[in-house]
Amino acid sequence: MQKIRTFTLAMALIASASSAIAKEGMFTPEQLPLIKNDLAKTGLKISPDSLSNLTDFPMGAVVSLGGCSASFVSPKGLVVTNHHCARGSVQFNSTAENNYLEDGFLAKTLEEELPAAPGSRIYVTEAFSDVTEQVLGDIPASLVGKARFDAITDKRKAIVSECEKEAGYRCSVSAFFEGKEYKLIKQLEIRDVRIAYAPADSIGKYGGDIDNWMWPRHTGDFAFYRAYVGPDGKPADYSEDNKPYRPEHFLKVSAKGVDAGDFVMVAGYPGSTNRYALLSRVEHVFNWLYPTYIDLISEWIAVIEQAAPEGSDARVKYESSLAGLNNFLKNTKGQLEGAKRVGLVERRKAREAALNEWLSKSESRTATAQSIEQLNTLAKESAQADKQEFWYDFATRPQLLGVAQRLYRLAIEREKPDAAREIGYQQRDMTRFEESLKRIDRRYDPQVDRALWAMYLSRYLQEPEANRVEVLDKALNLDETQALGPQLNRFYEGTSLNDVETRLALMQASKEELEKSDDPFMQLAVALFDESIQRENEAKERAGLLAALQPDYMSAIIDWQKENGQVVYPDANSTLRVTYGNVMGGSPKDGLIYEPFTRLEGITEKDTGTAPFNSPGKQLELIETEKYGPYKLESIDSVPVNFLSDLDVTGGNSGSATLNAQAELVGLLFDGTFESVNSDWDFDPKTTRSIHVDSRYMLWVMEYVDGANNLIDEMSISQ
Repeated sequence: MQKIRTFTLAMALIASASSAIAKEGMFTPEQLPLIKNDLAKTGLKISPDSLSNLTDFPMGAVVSLGGCSASFVSPKGLVVTNHHCARGSVQFNSTAENNYLEDGFLAKTLEEELPAAPGSRIYVTEAFSDVTEQVLGDIPASLVGKARFDAITDKRKAIVSECEKEAGYRCSVSAFFEGKEYKLIKQLEIRDVRIAYAPADSIGKYGGDIDNWMWPRHTGDFAFYRAYVGPDGKPADYSEDNKPYRPEHFLKVSAKGVDAGDFVMVAGYPGSTNRYALLSRVEHVFNWLYPTYIDLISEWIAVIEQAAPEGSDARVKYESSLAGLNNFLKNTKGQLEGAKRVGLVERRKAREAALNEWLSKSESRTATAQSIEQLNTLAKESAQADKQEFWYDFATRPQLLGVAQRLYRLAIEREKPDAAREIGYQQRDMTRFEESLKRIDRRYDPQVDRALWAMYLSRYLQEPEANRVEVLDKALNLDETQALGPQLNRFYEGTSLNDVETRLALMQASKEELEKSDDPFMQLAVALFDESIQRENEAKERAGLLAALQPDYMSAIIDWQKENGQVVYPDANSTLRVTYGNVMGGSPKDGLIYEPFTRLEGITEKDTGTAPFNSPGKQLELIETEKYGPYKLESIDSVPVNFLSDLDVTGGNSGSATLNAQAELVGLLFDGTFESVNSDWDFDPKTTRSIHVDSRYMLWVMEYVDGANNLIDEMSISQ
């Protein structure tokens, strides 16, 4: 009877919540004082002004992993993030015989913690400043195309170089509002990252690709890294002498959690959105790019699964790739379905019509209207180039060809002064460059790579002449009538780039030495170099044209929305953002009702004993005996596993701390519902829902299933 009463209550909460207005916006920290009244009205209990201070609590605890978000949760450098964000490092340390993906990993002591995959980083943001005048101030409006792109790039590199004179920091100059503004971001770069704990896939990836982007969800998507620094407290490479980093701020973890309707906010590093993309871009993406991706990636997945059988070492190497591909495939399908459901093209047409009407009301806006017209023309002209570039990129995608191309480019760039080198080939990039060469061994198998290359080339050969590239066809002697397999064998049989020491040694090779190489991948890289540079320059020309036009467009959007009383937030660009709202279920379409929480009992209802629904036997026994401990939520009569909110998030937000009104950690953002994924392009308050793993489930698994009490004792748990 209690379960029935709980369900009735949940339905009432859904009904009341669905009438609320979802909060659109991924706001930069400095924008938060502008919306502090609404933050307080929505339920925030701490000072909204404190959120704009990156070195204060709680923002000082929020970090980036360079693709995912995370946060400090102890004074000993313990970092919590999503399981799927740390899974690549778990996979890197796994083999078919010692499979931490299957068994999970827990270090009971600091000495047992494992180094994360090469290149793993924890970035602690310490400063954020406006450098727009330094970047754009003396660049004349008449400078366009590649010349403008190069001028802006040189300014950004100079600012970064000055910022990084202080050792241990990684700096970047990011563009906001389509290049209208530029901000300097200074981050402490922690290079010694170790795995402290990751549940088995049967918890951390429960439901797998079947449940991905779906609700109800029962996934324990959490894991823990630890940040280490040298004995002097400064960032250092891995060493047994290193000590745990001591952050100035860390989050308390709430054992009480939240209930339906409660205030929640997320602070993290969302990747990219396209909320301000013009209609011409939207039509190209949804009419051609996304449908093409769906067809291609479906075959891509099938080739890996066939070439790397279950249980093989090759499958372990490609687990992360498969997870990423399946995630992208489902997301893209959701994007297309969502665009159709909300009428994205029609909505974008209506928005542009309204903007144009507003522009026409003042002669002072004529130039802006002309800029927007030029942007649309440029987008249409770029469509054909995009198609050819798409297939060329895939036809040249084998891993060792990419290695050869980068090594040859490095040899050429090393002949220039460091400041004149291309981004990615400067001295500041060499540690990352080396680590990327080391990572390949645990994520590369020649049989799988060859099968994929044959598939890419087969697709490429089906394209019309306009999408083919003569130099590639000639270099590979491509002929639609020939079998690709035997043609490609010579590359894999004749290369030495599959040896890590060879790759590392070639970082010091000269251009002339590489041009004399008899390695087939290096020979192909040399043959394609001029074509690649030409394509790169054409892309820079387009980017420079956009850089001259887009700021006018964004200024119009900002002024137009300001007249309507709205604060315009910039598109996501992997910089720190805050989004806020409430714990909330919903009804994305007629007859479909989402409760705000899922329960432990939902795990047993789904469980089949076979992956991805193969919960550990110990966990099933605990659920059967209702071993809830102090983590039960009375309103649902169980331990909550995942919950929904109406927060505005996107990729890159994975692992973000979900905070309550007092800025305590109540969960981790890890996904969105299938109906929500189109929010990258268009925010729909009815369908936008984000999925979080509940802190109570995290603590329950740690205490009762995996015995990670050493980590619980280390954290500050709020009751």
